Amino acid sequence: MDTHRLKQFVDPFWDDSILPSITEYIRIPNKSPHFDPDWVAHGYMEDAVKLMVAWAEPHLAAFPGATLEVVRLEGRTPLIFIEVPGDSDDTVLLYGHLDKQPEMKGWAEGTGPWIPVRKGDKLYGRGGADDGYAIYACLCALRALQEQKVPRGRCVIMIEACEESGSYDLPFYVDHLMTRIGKPSLVVCLDSGCGDWDRLWLTTSLRGIAGGTLTVRVLTEGVHSGDASGIVPSSFRIARGLLSRLEDEMTGEIKLPDLYVQIPPQRIEQAKAAAAVLGEQVHAKFPFAGSTRPMADDLGQMVLNRTWRPQLAVIGMDGYPAPGDAGNVLLPYSTAQLSLRTPPTLDAKAAVQAMKRTLEADPPHGAEVVFDGWEGQSGWHAPPLAPWLEKAVAQASQEAFGNPAAYMGEGGSIPFMGMLGEKFPGTQFVITGVLGPHSNAHGPNEFLHIPTGKRVTMATARLIAAHYERAKS
Repeated sequence: MDTHRLKQFVDPFWDDSILPSITEYIRIPNKSPHFDPDWVAHGYMEDAVKLMVAWAEPHLAAFPGATLEVVRLEGRTPLIFIEVPGDSDDTVLLYGHLDKQPEMKGWAEGTGPWIPVRKGDKLYGRGGADDGYAIYACLCALRALQEQKVPRGRCVIMIEACEESGSYDLPFYVDHLMTRIGKPSLVVCLDSGCGDWDRLWLTTSLRGIAGGTLTVRVLTEGVHSGDASGIVPSSFRIARGLLSRLEDEMTGEIKLPDLYVQIPPQRIEQAKAAAAVLGEQVHAKFPFAGSTRPMADDLGQMVLNRTWRPQLAVIGMDGYPAPGDAGNVLLPYSTAQLSLRTPPTLDAKAAVQAMKRTLEADPPHGAEVVFDGWEGQSGWHAPPLAPWLEKAVAQASQEAFGNPAAYMGEGGSIPFMGMLGEKFPGTQFVITGVLGPHSNAHGPNEFLHIPTGKRVTMATARLIAAHYERAKS
């Protein structure tokens, strides 16, 4: 494969075909079902599906025998399923999603979650980088291989619409489509992050997620604080104390031994190497306020903190009026929504149960304490790369980015990976993406870094080609 010719194909394809469609996709507020329970009635998810299908079908027409189907199981989000025959039946499965996180506050003036804005190399708006670009990059990579007549294996593309809600619909689709999926020997997922824009980053692990809603109730209704304080305990104080059972409030370190695992030595060394590549960007990429400092001094330990150690976040509160509406009332209850990122190899369901036991035991002052836990979603730990794939990754990074590849775990979750790992234990995985410094997935000012999108597309083409060469040999 001619690398210069590959770039000459990918760059204008992105500029002329992909970016106009992604721009329209950003305008669609197709929030994931967890954030929009009335998603069917609103119709935004359907709008996003139709947009991507309308873009994809003319490009698929270039591949004899290729098919595209919007698969719909009753009561579930739709799934775009594409099959592209190849020069062998050895299958590559390419994965992405099209549902989005909610709006969030704090977008810069002139921008917004559903307002696509191009600023230089960045396209701002919700979902472009997480993960709307995936279907476009996959088909561009296949078209680029076709343009050079480079042989490849059969390719299956799956674009789901429930990932931001934990992919709870996806197992049903995988089971429903199992015979059509086949047994992929390589999975390429484009829904992850990159430490910088200068190389191909492979995700070696993903944390799981556990959590739920903690409610502390001390009264059946609010009462005058001057009358009751000193007699009725504060629900906030009790909730604060209960959280201290889970987390050291001074350091942020999780206290429960049940929530830790032994970190593999290889991942410790890779964390050190990633920290050496990134330097201060390990933490400088975050918009710290004032004099706020990171939770560790050692860069390698920071990488391990966000990839292999449990961390707690309070992501929502209820029971409190806005400050401007607050009267002198001792409030009847405090509710906190807890999100615990769990190590990749920890059973997240067991983590939820450990949290429940710890929080509900021996409630202070006999208060009514209830922890309503989520089901939990376990993380994922990548199997070792086969020699052929390790070589292909190195070549893809050098060709597309001009630098060696880098390896690092990610702190988020992609439920599909754990599911596939269980169903296809012999499969090789390449998990990568375009979410780099300040790209702020899930938050305000999310953007797609266009040059990285192009280079990841080039790398994907190289990996698909290398997969065929490996199968042939």
